[in-house]
Amino acid sequence: MAEHFVRHRQPWKSEELQKLKTLASKGMGLKAIAKALTRSEESVQDRAKQDGIKIAKLR
Repeated sequence: MAEHFVRHRQPWKSEELQKLKTLASKGMGLKAIAKALTRSEESVQDRAKQDGIKIAKLR
């Protein structure tokens, strides 16, 4: 039987959003930004889409 995990998302703080915008503007990739913010890549990608932030393509 497969285990099902419920993902609890923490709300984004304004400092985290500012850091996301800064790192994205410097041309960092999704993995690097996710690691810097200690969040999942999916979470970072979703937030970037919501705010219209462009993230460099994954290589």
